[in-house]
Amino acid sequence: MTDTTSLRVLFVAAHPDDTELSCGGTVAKWVAAGHQIWYVICTNGDKGTHDRDLSPFRLAELREAEQCAAAKVLGVQDVIFLRHPDGALQADAELRTELAILIRHLRPQVIFTHDGWRLYQIHPDHRAAGMATSDAIVYARDHLFMPALSYIGLEPHAPSELYLWGPESPDYYEDIAGTLEAKMDAVMCHVTQLGDISEWGPRVRQWAADTGAKAGLPYAESFKRITFRPASHIKPQEAPREEE
Repeated sequence: MTDTTSLRVLFVAAHPDDTELSCGGTVAKWVAAGHQIWYVICTNGDKGTHDRDLSPFRLAELREAEQCAAAKVLGVQDVIFLRHPDGALQADAELRTELAILIRHLRPQVIFTHDGWRLYQIHPDHRAAGMATSDAIVYARDHLFMPALSYIGLEPHAPSELYLWGPESPDYYEDIAGTLEAKMDAVMCHVTQLGDISEWGPRVRQWAADTGAKAGLPYAESFKRITFRPASHIKPQEAPREEE
């Protein structure tokens, strides 16, 4: 993070808990720096349990509440749930359009999401969320995509940077030594995901330490950073006003 002005930042995750586990320290650090953070959670997480007594409907309800609690711990502005079924997310026109509409509405300068190109990324939802978000940036940026949106005031918008978490080849490391505890507190909110994972706390800390060691830092989170050239064809437009 090099910009000292307040930024609007959008994190797009496949499931509740993906953001906290992958980059909760970065979220906490950027919030502390004065940036405004929004989450988009693509699925309802209704498959993420080994508890055979827990229905998918109840699980989805619990995971949404857990995600809201974790976001509150980190100081996130709002969480937007798209509620696609867990395990069935597709990087198709429907998801691209949903995300492009939100990009045009929220007008973030920076977007974070999964690395959809990661070699041997076996989770289909992670691949789909990453690829759809990358595609949606083009849909949001270019006026000839979804021209009807301009008629309702959603003009094209181009972010300046994209950060991919869980990257195959990271080139950006965020020092999270000062926000690791906030990350741990946020991860702890995801009770349904931690119940059958022994020693999750030491694992998360060790992961941050191992990542930091690659950049000479005590604790870090890593990303692939993509910078876009300024979109001179896009007219400046005010960000949406928050409801009072």
